[in-house]
Amino acid sequence: MIAHLDSDCFYVSAERVRHEFLKGIPVGVLSNQGACVIAKSYELKAYGIKTGHPIWEAQPLCPHAVYIKRDFRWYESISRHMFDYVKKISQRIEYYSIDEFFFDPDYLVQHYSTSLDDAVHKLQDQILKGVGVPVSIGVAKTKTLAKLGSDSAKPFGCRVLLDEKEIVDLLESPDVGEITGIGSRSRKKLNQIGIHNCEQFRQADPKMINRLLTKKGEMILWELHGEPIQNIITNRPMHKHVARGGSIGRASNDPKKVHGWLVRNVERLTEALSQNNYVCSKVSLSLLFKNGFHWGDSVSLPESTSDSDIILPSVKFILDKCWQNDWLIVQMHLVADRLEMRGKHQLSLFVNRNRKVDSIKKSVNKKIGRFALRSGMTLQINDVYADSTNDYDICDITGKSCF
Repeated sequence: MIAHLDSDCFYVSAERVRHEFLKGIPVGVLSNQGACVIAKSYELKAYGIKTGHPIWEAQPLCPHAVYIKRDFRWYESISRHMFDYVKKISQRIEYYSIDEFFFDPDYLVQHYSTSLDDAVHKLQDQILKGVGVPVSIGVAKTKTLAKLGSDSAKPFGCRVLLDEKEIVDLLESPDVGEITGIGSRSRKKLNQIGIHNCEQFRQADPKMINRLLTKKGEMILWELHGEPIQNIITNRPMHKHVARGGSIGRASNDPKKVHGWLVRNVERLTEALSQNNYVCSKVSLSLLFKNGFHWGDSVSLPESTSDSDIILPSVKFILDKCWQNDWLIVQMHLVADRLEMRGKHQLSLFVNRNRKVDSIKKSVNKKIGRFALRSGMTLQINDVYADSTNDYDICDITGKSCF
């Protein structure tokens, strides 16, 4: 059996731990720039406000709501507090995301000396009392079923899926897109052949699903049948790629501002590579424009590296190649691919290895504070650095297995 624990409205719940007056009232958590709602309480959701809603559209719908900028330092603290509670009880636990854990529920029965169903409820109550955050828990034979179980139990519910009829009843309602691993493209493909809910997906021909969604899709199908394909990952595996980016705040076609954001994201990317002891030999840049148009391209690097003085000119080349100055950019993403562990990659004979800028920045920033020393090109976006919420984001929370 595998259990999945998922916090209810985690960002809002974490804010309510330190601000009790927020309990019972509509609350929205905003993105770094304060432009969009990235999390909402159930009270706010009742007004029709969804994740991604711009603040200027959300406020008229619920004028008396409280909106707060996100604070991932605090959210990580609460997250690791929850993790510690589960870790005391279960020896096998996966830090799946900031508010989700997979764990072995067998230890619960031993710890509480009661039935599995009662033990799950006891853990739920203990976390609520000890941490202050409500959670929902699902237990089943596979990760996929356990996650669907916790989703269906929200808010503050538990669901132990042992009976076949109960599993069928659960799977007949949710849209097939609710299954973890079934993205929008896969959902569209499945809808085109008449598969709309989870039970229809489970009853599909595995070979056909393999052809349509590759081996990964077939794996999910077998998990819905109760065949455990995905194990609990107690140590995070190596990343397939590392990405940094997001909104650039107000849409802009100012070359200095856009290049400032490019440098900022390169500094964040090289920082992440260094923290994980990675080097990469390929980088990609993707842009979203205000007119809805997406554009992206990639380039191979002359060597496997995490150095900004190689990565920055490469992505700048991509930007200059694709961007017309009259196009307003709203989002920018950088991705490092073909990752290798530093020290285990092939070195080049014809590159200058006397690069000290990144190491100096890393050393200074470790002592003084993140981004205390940064490229002068980022002076064009000083307002970003003046806002402390931009010092920290969800990508910086180490140990998660989801990305």
